[in-house]
Amino acid sequence: VVPAGVDHATSVASKDVVIDPGTGVWVRLYLPPSLGADHPNTRLPVLVYFHGGGFIIESAASPTYHAYLNAVAARARVVAVSVDYRRAPEHPIPAAYDDSWVALRWVASHAGGANGAEPWLVEHGDLRRVFLAGDSAGANIAHNLAMRAGA
Repeated sequence: VVPAGVDHATSVASKDVVIDPGTGVWVRLYLPPSLGADHPNTRLPVLVYFHGGGFIIESAASPTYHAYLNAVAARARVVAVSVDYRRAPEHPIPAAYDDSWVALRWVASHAGGANGAEPWLVEHGDLRRVFLAGDSAGANIAHNLAMRAGA
């Protein structure tokens, strides 16, 4: 498990946010380095990422995914949201899909910038450009959520 913080190689900042206290589902947000004073109002696309691991292993805090999303946020210039959904066998399917749907709705809820909203999404994310991605089980989740959302 890798803690959130500033990645020294990419200067990407990350932090963890619990989005559903009832289930303990949380996300790790990644924010690329500042665009500088020349672009104070620039909004970045939002990438919602679902980790792989056969619905059983890995997490948003796994070293592989932490390093990967630091690199993606830096190179693609996106605000990344890595979802830590509940895993089997303790939480069998459809828990992973349900948790991921909660996470996607949480991201979408920031479009209005309501009180209590996550500042990194409200201040830096362009919620008109939200993309879903994942690998292995996470790709399956991304596909299913895109279908559920009607994309």
